[in-house]
Amino acid sequence: MSENFNTYIPHIEPDYWRRLCTQLGCLRHYERGEAFAREGEPARYIGYVAAGALKYVTGSDDGEEHVIGLEYDGGFVADFPFSLYGLDARASIVATAPSEIYCVEARRIGEMMQSDSQLKDIVMKSTEAIFATLYDRYKSLYNCSPARRYEMLLSTHSDIFARFPLKDIASYLDISPTHLSRLRHL
Repeated sequence: MSENFNTYIPHIEPDYWRRLCTQLGCLRHYERGEAFAREGEPARYIGYVAAGALKYVTGSDDGEEHVIGLEYDGGFVADFPFSLYGLDARASIVATAPSEIYCVEARRIGEMMQSDSQLKDIVMKSTEAIFATLYDRYKSLYNCSPARRYEMLLSTHSDIFARFPLKDIASYLDISPTHLSRLRHL
């Protein structure tokens, strides 16, 4: 896989966030299926993923789960920036494999922002970078065919199927698992 699944990573001062999480946080283990955050409840942590993989999911009115984001080792996991302000999580974040995550309390970072102008600036820049990535993903749902979205994903993450189940990748691409299987065999 390429170094950064999420294109915002180079723009959020990753060394700063990694240091913050590893120095102020504690290492927590999450089993496959265990929630890092639950949609509709305040998310407690911002984390650096030392090992493992997670998916961001939301439920539809019909009760179906939809994958809206993916993360793995070397990345960051949070319901960002909402967790900094004690707001309810916009999505659930669930481990898809056993995961080791350095977790720092989001509330603590929110409090630190009040007196640390560098952190406040980094949070602002991180929020803007995440927004740009999510906006580009949203646009691609309308601008690109499912086949094109699959090609773009595979061109930068050729071994994604070794990291995430087919059904989660299909949901992330907003296609059925059957459609994804057909695309894989073309």
